[in-house]
Amino acid sequence: MRLEDAAHPTFARHETFHPRYGWFRKAYEAACDNSKVFSDPDATVELGVGKNMVRSIKFWGLAAKLIEDDPCSKNRHQSDVVPTRFGHLLFNLESGWDPYMEDTGTLWLLHWKLLSPRSLLPVWWVAFNEFHAVEFDVEELQLACSGGIDTASSWQSPRPSSLTKDVTALMRTYAPAERTSRSSIDDILDCPLRELGLITRSQATEKHRFTIGTKATLPSAIATYSVLDYIALSDPGANTVLLSRMADEPGAPGRAFRLNESELAETLRPAVELLADGDLALSSHAGAAQLAWKGDDPSSLAEIILDRYFRADFDLAKAQMATLPIGAGVS
Repeated sequence: MRLEDAAHPTFARHETFHPRYGWFRKAYEAACDNSKVFSDPDATVELGVGKNMVRSIKFWGLAAKLIEDDPCSKNRHQSDVVPTRFGHLLFNLESGWDPYMEDTGTLWLLHWKLLSPRSLLPVWWVAFNEFHAVEFDVEELQLACSGGIDTASSWQSPRPSSLTKDVTALMRTYAPAERTSRSSIDDILDCPLRELGLITRSQATEKHRFTIGTKATLPSAIATYSVLDYIALSDPGANTVLLSRMADEPGAPGRAFRLNESELAETLRPAVELLADGDLALSSHAGAAQLAWKGDDPSSLAEIILDRYFRADFDLAKAQMATLPIGAGVS
């Protein structure tokens, strides 16, 4: 997928704030209570944060696809927002999958949503999908992201300062915090996606690296959902997909989770066997591993997989997945 198809040309809309604990839920809940909340003069009081943070919370809610601009709003100058279907499915207090963000799988799901089409974070999209350095410093990452953004010929080039802010937000979101005399406890602890361990720091070289390979905390159901969600967005109507494509194509889950083809197959297999109820199958056709599903609506099946994971089959599936042998290939 091309960057121009995968993302919107939006830069530094987060007001330099990375997503904090509670902000994703806060954005959803605020939109449920009041569609005009983020433009309300009393928003700082309602949300309990400063003015810039109000805008940042709105941005992260939009970026994670938990809220959206109100399609029914008649005032184009009024920034009304409403919860999305995904937001309701995940965070509804009465029926949501994980309204209090108690499961690590929710963090992986939000990570996917931040990068999935169409992303509001094109710099992050380039970093995860088109940057392949084994080790890097922030300057090298920023230079690569700048070059990647320049490939979007139809976009107006962003200011260098905006790129810097987006790269800084990326590192604060995913990289281990560096404790300094100026760091507050919020700076060190208050970023949920750091738990994913997607970016590490070498003590020997003091450089960073993306974590490559199977992720112990990535639930099979979340990875499977992401594959089906990506296909629903990029190739609607399909009922098979090559795993090599899902591992290697820019924008696909393999890039977002930093998994190669065999690692992706290993990650998908438990959910396919335990949660799909025969609607999904991993197979090999002409020597190529593929995922196939019944019907031509992968988005509905993706929701079913998550619903079974988070609800009735949640505890059972987790226990059984933990006992499955590692490294078993596709059949």
